[in-house]
Amino acid sequence: MINPALDTPTPGSGAGTASPPDPAARPVPPHAGDPLGDPPRDPLGLLDLFGDDFVGDPYPWLDLLRAQAPVHYDAGTGLWLVSRHQDIRQVLLDPDAFHPHNAQRAVTPLPVPVLRVLARAGFRLPPALADNGTDSHPGLRRLVTRFFHARRVAAAVPAIERIAGELLGAARYGIDADGTCDLFASFAQVLPCRVLMELLGIEDVDPATLIGWSDASLELFWGRPSPQRQLHLAELVGEFHQWLGATVRSGRADPDSFIGALARHRLPDGKPLDPETAVAACFFVFVAGQSTTGLLIATVLRRALAEPGLWARAAHEAGVGEAWVEEVLRREPPVTTWRRITARPVELAGVDLPEGAQLLLMLMGSGSDPEVFDAPERMCPHRTNIRHHLAFGVGRHRCPGASLARTEAAVALRAAARALPAARSTEEEAGPPLLGLLSFRAPLRVTVRASDVHPGPA
Repeated sequence: MINPALDTPTPGSGAGTASPPDPAARPVPPHAGDPLGDPPRDPLGLLDLFGDDFVGDPYPWLDLLRAQAPVHYDAGTGLWLVSRHQDIRQVLLDPDAFHPHNAQRAVTPLPVPVLRVLARAGFRLPPALADNGTDSHPGLRRLVTRFFHARRVAAAVPAIERIAGELLGAARYGIDADGTCDLFASFAQVLPCRVLMELLGIEDVDPATLIGWSDASLELFWGRPSPQRQLHLAELVGEFHQWLGATVRSGRADPDSFIGALARHRLPDGKPLDPETAVAACFFVFVAGQSTTGLLIATVLRRALAEPGLWARAAHEAGVGEAWVEEVLRREPPVTTWRRITARPVELAGVDLPEGAQLLLMLMGSGSDPEVFDAPERMCPHRTNIRHHLAFGVGRHRCPGASLARTEAAVALRAAARALPAARSTEEEAGPPLLGLLSFRAPLRVTVRASDVHPGPA
């Protein structure tokens, strides 16, 4: 289940979002000393995974980790940070030595009042997908994969384009009325939610509610919210869980729907899948299928608006959108880290780890590893090894929704570039506010201005 806390010291309180840091701020170079002659300082001792400096510009820190301490213990979170591509890949491909059981545990311990809120809602999520290392995982993963495989995603492209067109039409109307439009709130966030609702046959809840529930789940379990904020988030997560439970147990699901397939699913011992695990599977699919894909689309749009000539090319040149999405996944993935726990004492990159060591795999850092990617700081959409990144993981737990996320992001970019052909970002050089959770990072605003925007075909 999603556990209430890691067995680690409680991190400090914070909001889970970060304003852009001072552009001049950078990590202290390795072995740097005080100008007056004080001893050299350890720069990684200043690292705060939730701090404005890291959230706003993580790349200097990630470079420092790979070069100086590829397996580094972070006292603030109690996690071992693994930053090199080859080491992360080794961990993901060895599920016997590195278990997934901690993948969805709450990062910030939940106080008793928050636990009471969740208990009143009957909140319980047994291992199902990302955190499941048992023999039930392969069957459940195959079930999910059947609903998001490449052929089904290709067949869904007309629906994705239709929904994108509707949302962008509303965005153009908003620009005409207000002068600007936030493509995150009006488009990037909503598109994957509506697509997922159509694919899974969900009709009894509105997209705004589902988005709110999903985002609250991300922040409660992967953020560093204050105790008061935790209480508010727990109420939303409890509502989400209750809705999922009622939906799974209603018995009214179409047999061909995702929930219908869960109802028919049998575990390795031949027993039917229990409702609690079915709810856990739905919880993960809804959060991953809408919130993280929305974050990807927001990053794709923001980076495309800033890249000279890319916006116009994406509108009409075949393959440009797909290649750009892949390069964004490499350099700036929405899922920045993932967790594992050692099943026994192991050695990783020359570091001896005890049994039970909590690992944080720095997926974003692996995409900028110069041992794998030439000039990793440059956006090169047609690099030959473009799909060697680890944004979707690798091995037994590789994201089963990767094809859908890639397709939605490419369609979103192409549709937005066609509908708003002269769009220009209104963001200052420092950039928009960023979501800064332990495992998720993306712009929370993608605003375009009206003066240069002219209506175009959606």
